[in-house]
Amino acid sequence: MPDLTAVRPAAPHPDEKARLARAVAAASGEILDLSHRIHANPEPAFEEFQASSWVADVLRAHDFEVQHPAGRLATAIKAVRRGGRGSDGPRIGILAEYDALPGLGHGCGHNTMAASGVGAAIALASIADELPGEIVFLGTPAEERGSGKQIMIDDGLFSGLDAALLYHPCDRSHAEARALASEDVDVVFTGLQAHAASDPWLGKNALDALVLLFTSVGLWRQQLRPSARVHGIVREGGTAANIIPDRASGWFMLRSPDMAQYEAMRDQFTKMAEAAALATGTTVEVTYSGLAMTMRNNRVLVERFRANMAAYGVADMDDDPNPGSTDMANVSWTCPTIHPELAICEEGVPGHSTRFRDAARTPRADETTLLAATLVAQTAYDLFAEPALVEAAWEAFRAG
Repeated sequence: MPDLTAVRPAAPHPDEKARLARAVAAASGEILDLSHRIHANPEPAFEEFQASSWVADVLRAHDFEVQHPAGRLATAIKAVRRGGRGSDGPRIGILAEYDALPGLGHGCGHNTMAASGVGAAIALASIADELPGEIVFLGTPAEERGSGKQIMIDDGLFSGLDAALLYHPCDRSHAEARALASEDVDVVFTGLQAHAASDPWLGKNALDALVLLFTSVGLWRQQLRPSARVHGIVREGGTAANIIPDRASGWFMLRSPDMAQYEAMRDQFTKMAEAAALATGTTVEVTYSGLAMTMRNNRVLVERFRANMAAYGVADMDDDPNPGSTDMANVSWTCPTIHPELAICEEGVPGHSTRFRDAARTPRADETTLLAATLVAQTAYDLFAEPALVEAAWEAFRAG
């Protein structure tokens, strides 16, 4: 494991930041055990029952007041540790994710995100008696599908936060995240069954409609901006080759770096689905859910996290990484937010792959998990210690 205490953090607050690093190092066994357990027991969106229980148990052991479940989501967590210097101070959110990808497991490395968030909370709890305000830990389910954070926002669980901090694993390190607006689209075509050989003319082929929609999407890409994305899978396409399918369904995702462009894509996709239904004599139901918005990186928090990275010799590559989507972006529209990335593997390993999943359980990923816990805790401490920094972050937020 890395010796986090061997590096003396740059000013401001070097002594306090060194104490936070020592607290992470002292709890490293507990932190990494949590990461490994979550990795070995992957649970998809909204079903993270073991992971959320394990996270809640660790936080209770460190004197957090834990709500689990929190709000409407059975696997959401809100845990609070009040500072010993009174409630007149900032409320800093330390976030964690722990859902896995269906059929792949932790191909996005959320086990490291859960463990690093818990590690940062443990470190801050070790000096809580000296802090004003509140440490607010939020365990956020369903990032991969369903925008669990938006549900938690709607439930009021983010109300009153002065900042929200969450690290993400990557093949490179960046203080600033980029994210595309994204939404899940469920498409169901309904037709009419018939014998595929003796009287196919009596049927209305729902699978033909879905194939036609995929073809339309492929042609549509010529007119989309290079930064836009549309992709999908067939979920259901019939039951037997000799039966005209009366039902076919697909799962698509639309993405764009601009909210206005995204809305235009959404309208066009709906029209394409309706056109496929019209052409095949079927009907269609198009359902959008789980909107993840574009990211508003808070420049004040980004610069402070970048400085804390540099103190540990981690360079910000700042190389315009290929963006995905995240509901952490939704949080960035409610309070000052950052979502920095730290490398857990060599450059070029793609996310959402078996290679990245396997990388999330390696010694290098463990080192990054502990480093992320340290950097998140130190950046949070900067906010607790400097009221002017909190106000500057809010000014940047209001300026957009």
